[in-house]
Amino acid sequence: MADVLEVRRRLHEDYKYYAEKALKIRTKEGEIKPLIFNTPQSRLHALCQQQMAETGMVRVIILKARQQGFSTYVAGRGLFKTSQNKAQKALVMAHVAKSSTALFDMVRRYYEHLPEALKPQKKYSSRKELSFNLLDSSYVVDTAGGTGVARGETITFLHASEAAFWPASNGREIFNGLVQALPMAAGSEGYIESTANGMSGLYREMWQAAELGESQWWPFFSPWFADPSYRVTPPKSWERSYEEKGLAKEFGLDDAQLYWRRLKIAENGLELFHQEYPAYPDEAFLSTGRPVFHPDQITKALRERTPPVRRMALEGGNWEDHPAGELQLFIDKVDPYEQYVIGADVGKGIRSNVDRDAAGYMKAGTDWSVAQVLNSKKKLVASWRSQVHPDYFGHVLDRLGRHFNTARLCVENNDHGILTVFVLSRDYQYPNLYQEVVHDKVTDKETVKLGFTTNAKTRPMIIDQLRASMRAKELEIHDLATLTEMQQFVLTEAGRMEADAGCHDDCVMALALANYAHAGMYPPLVIKDDWYEEAL
Repeated sequence: MADVLEVRRRLHEDYKYYAEKALKIRTKEGEIKPLIFNTPQSRLHALCQQQMAETGMVRVIILKARQQGFSTYVAGRGLFKTSQNKAQKALVMAHVAKSSTALFDMVRRYYEHLPEALKPQKKYSSRKELSFNLLDSSYVVDTAGGTGVARGETITFLHASEAAFWPASNGREIFNGLVQALPMAAGSEGYIESTANGMSGLYREMWQAAELGESQWWPFFSPWFADPSYRVTPPKSWERSYEEKGLAKEFGLDDAQLYWRRLKIAENGLELFHQEYPAYPDEAFLSTGRPVFHPDQITKALRERTPPVRRMALEGGNWEDHPAGELQLFIDKVDPYEQYVIGADVGKGIRSNVDRDAAGYMKAGTDWSVAQVLNSKKKLVASWRSQVHPDYFGHVLDRLGRHFNTARLCVENNDHGILTVFVLSRDYQYPNLYQEVVHDKVTDKETVKLGFTTNAKTRPMIIDQLRASMRAKELEIHDLATLTEMQQFVLTEAGRMEADAGCHDDCVMALALANYAHAGMYPPLVIKDDWYEEAL
């Protein structure tokens, strides 16, 4: 009897055990077999269990290569929850009706093959819903594009399938409704899974926010080579290309995997292969315009970047260590002999919650205030990024500049930046503000203007200088938000260099200002005189 109770307990609590013993899938070979997790599914399962243990709930956004079984995993997990617990409602939202049907057919197959002891009584079953009357639980599948989805309801399990392909017209509204319907309650689970679909859009924003740690969702990426079935034995005469040798060294790939990759690229082209079978997250997102910065260089920097050494927040006029601080530092401490330069891009600030959607994400077009700190060798040693009012940003910049040895501070003086510069000069009398000498051709007089004026002539100039510095490998950047924006910064058909549609460029512009104002900065003189050092 004890053994039976132990088995029943495991079936109720252990999804992996439940899947192996109770769920049946249709394999690619057309066979009906138990759901035994493959390598990608096992990795996802481990992350879900970790998040459940740490937070009491699951919120995971999945960026994947094609056909690795994540929909199968999540669909089974939804049935695992709803068929064994009271008052549970699982909602699956697919991007098109065909996918909705396929997902529901999978769930219904799961149900039909359940052992009788684990099969709850159905109240009814339709093309969209399985309802279990004694448990008062249900499993619903719907298609993104309808109106009023999940309005006024409470769900305990959400599966947003192929979210990158939801309709642009109302996809954001649909997702906001789903998030509102999924409470932050113990045991609740939410999954957003998709292959990539361009640089812009809701899914791209959610993935970036998860990577930056700015949302409740944990990012999970699965490269194509995580699937052991993606391999084809090459002919004896086959040889690796130079690129394939590099991939083999970096990711430990064998000839069968590399040959499979080569065949797929021959079918669909390299760009589409990167989108649907990425090796790392940033390879998946394709830009709709011509990139301003060399894609390979930015991708390499993203892969080799190191996390910030520490984070700090401004508390009572002083910088204090804080795990969620807006200031990210990529050095252990400020060098007292170093010269620093700060570029600052001023955002409009958040007037109210109208600038955020229901899920907490910034609405398209809402900008950030950003300060980028370079040392004399052009290493990005610190980055501050938040949404604050322009006058308070002046306070932040004063404290930031003085923290970095009264750094040279270059602030744009356009629009909202006028107030920021005014606060810095009048209220704080910051002594090292960047200034320009303006010559009036009519009066032949020269006046000093504080800050940097960004206009149709100067904007391309500082961006081109930043591009040249990147091309010359003068800059060292580890900040994720900055590198991501550089990846999304494109030359449009109209000839403008700007963020791709739906993306931001505040970090790029702040870095361009810092790079421009860096002219004339030199590495500090290192004093070797022992007597002088002791005197100090």
